Amino acid sequence: MSELRYNSYAAFFRQHYGGRLQKVSVDAGFGCPNRSADDRNVGGCTFCNNRAFNPSYCSPEKSITQQIDEGIEFHRRRYPSTTRYLAYFQPYSNTYATLATLKCRYEEALQHPGVVGLIIGTRPDCVDEEKLDYIAQIAKEHYVAIEYGIESCYDSTLANIRRGHNFEATRRAIEMTAQRKIHCGGHLIFGLPGETRQMILDEAEAINSLPIDTLKLHQLQIIVGSALASQPLAAKPFRLDEYIALVCDFLERLRPDIMMERFAGEVPPRFQAHPEFSWRRTDGRLLRNEEVPPMVNRELERRGTRQGCTLYENENHNENQNEN
Repeated sequence: MSELRYNSYAAFFRQHYGGRLQKVSVDAGFGCPNRSADDRNVGGCTFCNNRAFNPSYCSPEKSITQQIDEGIEFHRRRYPSTTRYLAYFQPYSNTYATLATLKCRYEEALQHPGVVGLIIGTRPDCVDEEKLDYIAQIAKEHYVAIEYGIESCYDSTLANIRRGHNFEATRRAIEMTAQRKIHCGGHLIFGLPGETRQMILDEAEAINSLPIDTLKLHQLQIIVGSALASQPLAAKPFRLDEYIALVCDFLERLRPDIMMERFAGEVPPRFQAHPEFSWRRTDGRLLRNEEVPPMVNRELERRGTRQGCTLYENENHNENQNEN
């Protein structure tokens, strides 16, 4: 097996926990301020339709315990040796509720005998000091990570996709989280309307300035039921080789301590409004997101580069300039 030339989140779990900790998605019935009648109610972010990535066993009509039971059974077929699970509060904004509600739902998940921690997906504008203090208490006894939807580092893009907050809100939420020593992740979408290749690469500098531990990258996909699907096409899909090159260029600029959790996303065919935004193998089958990391690693290996190498080159250049 080739040496990994990027910092792998999966390797972190193997090193610190001796094996795989599998996420089990949970739909706890949380909402979103962009869809709530008592908040902005702009119809959601333009790229969003949560049904496209919600596993079949997830439903807020089921108890959290039942969803975890069914999720563990679902994953056992693929990872039969896995015995420890992380309850992944995934759909919508999973801190968008009262503190009492959060306590009730998180603690039900943690009472499950197979669950050793929580992953909480949310938005930067849905956390506050009180909620983070409570989550920090949980993190003293369990593995806990908060994943923030950053999506873009540009205020113009965030406004265009109806995100409802600016990048400063992202920075503030992540800094508040890191101050409490809660594991903190971020999510970026490559290819949002109006963003050029150079703009995407320049986001690495903004991400480097944030105290995050992990990062997910997804290519833009146009999902049935989203606002983008009902608009004239304002973004161009990446070819697979083009996307792999872009990811590698980005990684070379990215801090090497940031663990990479994902490089691409996938959407079931029934949710693809524009299938050209997903990739297929030569046999016609949909390319799975887990097939992308080896492609990224091979390209870095071909280049003789690795995550963060450009930062080191710049540091060495600056040191040489100072010596002269």
